[in-house]
Amino acid sequence: MSLAGARPVTVRADDGTTLSGVVVPALPPGPRPPAARPLTFVVGHGFTNSVGYPPFVRMAGWLRRFGEVRAVDFRGHGRSGGRSSAGGDPEMGDLDAAVGAARADGAAAVVTLGLSMGGGVALRQAALGRHRPDAVVSVSAVSRWYVRDTAPMRRVHWLLEVPAGRRVAARALGLRLDPPWLVPPTAPLEVVSAIAPTPLLLVHGDRDEYFPLEHFRALVRAAGPTATAWVVPGFGHAESSASAPLVERIGRWASATIDP
Repeated sequence: MSLAGARPVTVRADDGTTLSGVVVPALPPGPRPPAARPLTFVVGHGFTNSVGYPPFVRMAGWLRRFGEVRAVDFRGHGRSGGRSSAGGDPEMGDLDAAVGAARADGAAAVVTLGLSMGGGVALRQAALGRHRPDAVVSVSAVSRWYVRDTAPMRRVHWLLEVPAGRRVAARALGLRLDPPWLVPPTAPLEVVSAIAPTPLLLVHGDRDEYFPLEHFRALVRAAGPTATAWVVPGFGHAESSASAPLVERIGRWASATIDP
């Protein structure tokens, strides 16, 4: 991690899996009023990515203007142990452990921010986890499982489900994968309504090549009227397409939402 002041962190999930991550301190002076609680962002990356993925590092650098940024490699990714279930219950446990670790380290106000796979994980963790955030941001999230509507998602399912694809995932991408699900976990669409009254921001690009806007619209309908929803013109998918203005807009939303 090349961001100034960043330090490594290790988090242990409830099932014993060791998760490797990073803590990026906020850049002083922050934009928060003096009496407001400092923000801590716990960020969940997308499938095949990690905390060392350059677009993720860049995003953390923009976000730190608004608070401390913490993130772990989901299991099966990067330097973490275990095997990936591609956004199921184990990853929800990873994010839950990361939020719990932030609380244990003294975080006063935690905002989870998930991207793509991490976006679905953030929704499920905010609804079902033990260590609930004070606010949640979900960017480029899927609403349901087994999406094969787009060419990129057909490639993802090839990596997950076909033996040759799983070998490519291991050798070329460094992914360690669990076997495909026998019983799917509850989908984000099924639990998003349970997040309220925790503040929720749903963000999606109108040029998302993985998940069409129908996923975003379904999540917005299910979340109910308390959720904030943004369709971002020209935005593609997750951290790879995130721009400084978008990340700063998210940071301002979080700042205004926590202790407004």
